[in-house]
Amino acid sequence: MKTTGPQYDSVVADLRSAGCVWAEDEADLLIESSSSMDDLGERVRKRSAGEPLELVVGWAEFRGLRIGVAPGVFIPRRRTEFLAGQAISAAVRTENPVVVELCCGAGAISAAILNEVKGPITLYAADLDPAAVDLTRRNLAPFTDPDNPARSVHCSTGDLYAPLPTQLYGRVNVLVANVPYVPTGDLPFLPAESRDHEPITTVDGGEDGLALLTRLATQAGKWLAPGGRVMSEVSERQVPLAESIFAGQGLAAELRTDADLGASVVIGRYTP
Repeated sequence: MKTTGPQYDSVVADLRSAGCVWAEDEADLLIESSSSMDDLGERVRKRSAGEPLELVVGWAEFRGLRIGVAPGVFIPRRRTEFLAGQAISAAVRTENPVVVELCCGAGAISAAILNEVKGPITLYAADLDPAAVDLTRRNLAPFTDPDNPARSVHCSTGDLYAPLPTQLYGRVNVLVANVPYVPTGDLPFLPAESRDHEPITTVDGGEDGLALLTRLATQAGKWLAPGGRVMSEVSERQVPLAESIFAGQGLAAELRTDADLGASVVIGRYTP
């Protein structure tokens, strides 16, 4: 039920004046998340000054979950729900799946996988940033049970594959990574919310935007089980090059898209 009344109208007016397109919806969330009038006023001030709504309220919605966010960590995008869905679809078709999320950020994809894949699963989430890994641990805590060895969850810090244990060689069924894919030359054109509030390393994909994707593909065969899949989100214009990168590493490339979310996911299947 929508909030009504003078307080709601005032918040909507302030947000509209600041240029917020979805002022009514944002007003509902700001009022819901506030503990007092002073707290609400501070939240409205931050949002009106351009701070991302997710940071103001402390969470981002992702496949029906509220994923905790924090300053300095990449904010999960609704578009990436499609990538998570592809990972979930692959995992549920596998008995006792081993799943790895690299560049995990806040751990939204891993949380969605653990929430929707029932039964035994082994999941590893890793990121270069210790703050992101700490946040992922907190976000995955509701889905972990130390007394259930059939559902094993591990979080670690390091560069791409570096923190993964070598016993995973040839055992990973689903390898998902929302790697940075914005070409360096396009960074000045990102929305101010991203430029001002997210680390550049979480969006900068190098000259063609696919530097991290190339590294991901180059090493994937060592980790994937036969028939295992590596998948990542890219922009529409990057699809042909991303497919060729996967194919160049002996991965059978496949494109899946969602027009409503504006999402493109390239999947590479390992067939040794």
